[in-house]
Amino acid sequence: MICTMRKTLAILLFAVATTAGAQSFQLHGFVSAREIYVSSQPSWLQGGAGRFDVGADTVDDHKLVSMYNAQVGFDWTPMSWFLVHADGVARRQQSGHVGGKRIGLVQAYADVFNDHFRLRAGEFWLPTSRENTDPLWTSKYTITYSALNSWMAQEVRPIGADLQWSPSFYVTVGATAFRGNDTMGTLLAGRGWTFGNYLAAYNENLPTPEPELTRPFGEDLDGKNGYAERVRISLPERAMLQVTHIDNRATISPVKVKDEEPWATRFNIVGLEIGSTAPITVAGEWMRGSTEVGFPGGSFTMDFDTAYLLGSYKYAHERFSGRIERFATNNASHPATDLAREHGHAITVAWMHETNPRSRAGLEYCRVSGDRPGLAPAFDPRTGGSTITAEYRYSF
Repeated sequence: MICTMRKTLAILLFAVATTAGAQSFQLHGFVSAREIYVSSQPSWLQGGAGRFDVGADTVDDHKLVSMYNAQVGFDWTPMSWFLVHADGVARRQQSGHVGGKRIGLVQAYADVFNDHFRLRAGEFWLPTSRENTDPLWTSKYTITYSALNSWMAQEVRPIGADLQWSPSFYVTVGATAFRGNDTMGTLLAGRGWTFGNYLAAYNENLPTPEPELTRPFGEDLDGKNGYAERVRISLPERAMLQVTHIDNRATISPVKVKDEEPWATRFNIVGLEIGSTAPITVAGEWMRGSTEVGFPGGSFTMDFDTAYLLGSYKYAHERFSGRIERFATNNASHPATDLAREHGHAITVAWMHETNPRSRAGLEYCRVSGDRPGLAPAFDPRTGGSTITAEYRYSF
């Protein structure tokens, strides 16, 4: 399906390019530098069990880590009804990073649209997040994303087609058919919820505590479509409520398929936002679902849920934001000794200063409480910790 989709997209682009000149081409992106004081065990990105994108040497240690990141994207509109978008990321990670890519593709899609319909084909974010609403799927509120959107950034990125219909200003419905996301749930089941802003790239391998690598977005494993459906009710520029259902419909197998483990993952998201363009904004999301993997002689199913509530106040060049959240996982069969169990909560407060439309400085504190007793003996189950992050970002 992916090869066919690429060929179709290439033919369509060629046809459009030969019949019309470029009506509009916009290049946009940003570069950022972060200094992070972290108190936590080694990060999951280092093959550890820490919940942040960075970590110290032990659970009782702390470390100052420098991080550098760039995101670049473009929008090409050769005709008033046709748009092509692509964006990617380049980053310098903490030493000891296991797997991953320093440079990678995050999105690539084409849109055909009018006032009421939009058909999108390619690799793209589902429009669910109420905090990552800025260009290139970034947040104007905090540096560290919620547990829900940190996981979406790592493991949920459809490769397929999305049809959206907006019959009025108040109602929008959408449906997505996708492939290439059959391992969705591997990271969440292996090491639990995490907090950060790591955007997994196409065909990127990420570490699990086993230790093994998993590829969240890449070649499809079972030849079956996954599906997503959503309904949004809006009061333009004032409030919105959206309900989304996602099911990758992966076929579980007792053995690996193409060196990967399929996980059948399905979940619902309810998102709410009030004061979208007002000085005071309140937003929240709740997610609940399950993920299942096969093994010789049976299967394992893990339930998961998380929710956050975010409040933000914008005054002149300053923005102050706070977020509280909870998260949990557990074995769906509820055994007496539940190795998949974790329950925790987190709090994040952030201050952003925008000196001009292109320049932003930020300071953030994030604290996560929550253990994961079922980790392998090599890992400390005390997976919580805290970060203090100073960031400077320049946009272009």
